[in-house]
Amino acid sequence: MHRSLRACRRLGRSAGLLLSRPPPPLPPAAPGRWIPAPPRAAMSSQEAFRIEYDTFGELKVPSDKYYGAQTVRSTMNFKIGGVSERMPVQVIRAFGILKRAAAEVNQDYGLDPKIAKAIVQAANEVAEGKLNDHFPLVVWQTGSGTQTNMNVNEVISNRAIEIMGGTLGSKKPVHPNDHVNKSQSSNDTFPTAMHIAAAQEVNEVLLPGLKKLQNALEGKSKEFSQIIKIGRTHTQDAVPLTLGQEFSGYVQQIKYGVARIESTMPRVYQLAAGGTAVGTGLNTRIGFAEKVAAKVAELTGLPFVTAPNKFEALAAHDALVELSGAMNTVACSLMKIANDIRFLGSGPRSGLGELILPENEPGSSIMPGKVNPTQCEAVTMVAAQVMGNHVAVTVGGSNGHFELNVFKPMMIKNVLNSARLLGDVCVSFTDNCVVGIQANTERINKLMNESLMLVTALNPHIGRFKAQKLLRTISK
Repeated sequence: MHRSLRACRRLGRSAGLLLSRPPPPLPPAAPGRWIPAPPRAAMSSQEAFRIEYDTFGELKVPSDKYYGAQTVRSTMNFKIGGVSERMPVQVIRAFGILKRAAAEVNQDYGLDPKIAKAIVQAANEVAEGKLNDHFPLVVWQTGSGTQTNMNVNEVISNRAIEIMGGTLGSKKPVHPNDHVNKSQSSNDTFPTAMHIAAAQEVNEVLLPGLKKLQNALEGKSKEFSQIIKIGRTHTQDAVPLTLGQEFSGYVQQIKYGVARIESTMPRVYQLAAGGTAVGTGLNTRIGFAEKVAAKVAELTGLPFVTAPNKFEALAAHDALVELSGAMNTVACSLMKIANDIRFLGSGPRSGLGELILPENEPGSSIMPGKVNPTQCEAVTMVAAQVMGNHVAVTVGGSNGHFELNVFKPMMIKNVLNSARLLGDVCVSFTDNCVVGIQANTERINKLMNESLMLVTALNPHIGRFKAQKLLRTISK
C-alpha cells in the first residue's frame, strides 16, 4: 500500500495542463503571484493515470486531469447521452464564482490564508471557463447534483494543490471536502449555482435579445403607421386598421414578456448557500450565508441575497419554475408574432403578400427561385422547444420530496436552454428578418379595397340589418 501511494505521488508530480488564458473578467483575487499550470511532457502509457481512492476503493484517474476519484466513478455509473448532455458550462462557471466566494468568506472565519488564496485562484479559472475540459459529467446523474459539486471540488482542490507545489490527488494541502467545500453541502451549493447561472443567462442573453426585438418591432410600427389595411379575424376579412397598429400589438407582447421575466428575478436572486444539507445551516458559521451572497453579488454585479428560508430553497425550486413559466409565455408570444409575419408575407403570387420579407437564402433544392420565411420558422421551432422545456421544468419542480428536490440538473439544463434559445432567436429574427420587412402597399390597397367588410362602417347610419342586406346584394 505504501509503495502504491508513493508511486501515486510520483505520477502526480508529472501531471499538468497547457491552458489558454484570456484576460480574466472577474475581480482579481487577493495579492499574490499567479502560478500557471506547468507544461506536461509526453507520458508513457504507465504514466497516463494516477491512482486515487474514494470510499468504494481504488480508481485510475487520467494524469492530465484535475478531477479525482468521485468524478471518475460518476463517469462509470452514468454513461447517458454523451458529450452533448454534459452539465452546462454556465453551471460550472457559476460554481467557480460560488467556490471563490465561499473561500474568501471562510478565510474570514479562520481558513488558512495560503489555502484560501490558492482556492480563489483555481476557482477563478473555473469561473472564467479555463478548465472546462475537466468537467466530463452529464446532467443525468444524482438529482441533487452532488457529483458535479464534487467534480468542482476535486478540480479546484487539485489545481490549488498544484499552485501550492503539491502532488495531484494527494488532497494535501488542499482537501476537496474540508477546504473547497467547507461550510457547504451539495444540497445548497447546487441550487445556488443554478440561480447564479440562470440569472446571468437571463441578464446577458435573454433580456438583451428581447429588448432588441422590441425596439425593431417598435420601429416598424412607426414606419407603417399610415398604411391602412384590412383586418382579419377567424382568418376571415374584418374591418380595417393600420399596419402600424397591427405591429404595435407585437411590440406590446414583447414589452409584457420583458416585464414578466424581470418580475421573476427577485426570487432567482435568492441564494440557498448556507442551508447545507437540509436547510438548518449545520456546519456553517453565523453570518456565512449572508456574506457568501454578498460576495457573489460583488463578483457578478447582480443583486443576489441570501434566501430568507433555506428549507424552501433546497426542497422546492419554484423560482425557476416561475422563470420558466415567464419564458413559456414569451414563447407563446413569439409563436404568434412569427406566424403572423410569415403568413402576411406568403406568396409571392398566390399568398396574402402584404409584407415583403428579406430573402436570405435559397429555399428549395428542386424549385428554382423559391425563397422561404426561414427566420420565422426558426422562431416557431424555438418556441415549441421552450414550451417542451417548460413541461420538463414543471414536472421537476413539482417533485421536491420532503427536504430536497432531486430534479435539479434536469431543471437547470432546460431553464438555461430556454433562456439561450429565446435570446439568440430574438437577435437572429431581428437582424435577419424584422429590420428588413417592407410593406407591399400595392397588394395591401388592393385587398382592402376589394373587402366587403368596409360596409361595417354603415352600421351607425343605416343599421346592421340593412348593411347586411346591402352586403349580400353587392357580393352577388
